Order: sequence, then C-alpha cells, then structure tokens
Amino acid sequence: MPQLARQTGTSLSEINIVPFVDVMLVLLIIFMITAPILQSGIEVNLPKTQTVKEVNEERLVVTIDRGQLIYLGNEPVNIHDLGNKVHGQMRNPQSDAVFLRCDETVPFGTFATVVDALRQSGIENVSVVTEPLSARPKGP
Repeated sequence: MPQLARQTGTSLSEINIVPFVDVMLVLLIIFMITAPILQSGIEVNLPKTQTVKEVNEERLVVTIDRGQLIYLGNEPVNIHDLGNKVHGQMRNPQSDAVFLRCDETVPFGTFATVVDALRQSGIENVSVVTEPLSARPKGP
C-alpha cells in the first residue's frame, strides 16, 4: 500500500509573546520599586557629616549644583522666583520643611542667599541635606 506523504511541518505564523511579556513585567516591577528611591536628577556632592537623619517623608527639595544653578525638584528656577514657587507648592509654609541640597564646592554666600530667599518668603523650616562620612568612597 502506498503511503501518502503528510505535511506535518507548521509555519511560524504566530510569535510567542509570553517570554516578552514576562520580561516586561519584571522590568516594570523593578522600575516601580526603584523610582521612589531615587532622590533627584541633579548630581551634587553633598557635604559629609557625622549626624545624618533618615527621612521617609516626601518634601520639597531645593538643589544648588556645582555651577551655582538653583533647582526646585528637577526644574531650574531663578533665585528671585524661588521663594514664591516654593511657597506656592507648600500646604503649610510655617511648619512644613524644605530640604536644601547643596554641592560642597558652592561658596557659603550662595548658600546663604538661597536660605535668605526662602526665609523672606515665610518659610522657617529649612533642612540641610548631608551624607554620612562612611557613605562616600575614599579616593585620592
């Protein structure tokens, strides 16, 4: 009896996307976990101190970078508009704190000017952000 040739080969008409979806879900979970941990996109070398207080609350962050540019969050801001913008974003300016991150190479006069601008707008609670002595890698 003659045998009929069967075609058992299948074409790849469908792409299996299950591994792709698995990888995307893992990446999504990683980004969801790490996004709140990131502080701010402005790179500054914070001064080192012995006492550092851990803060778990979300607050307004004012940053002064190496070039003495001032940022509110991640947005650049003019020193003359800083007080009004910070004041506008706070619920209770008398009791809410503002974090001030400042590069260690910034002159004290610039730091004092920013603190003065915040105080002039009615913000009394300004916290300076530092890093612990042991957190920075020892280098030349």
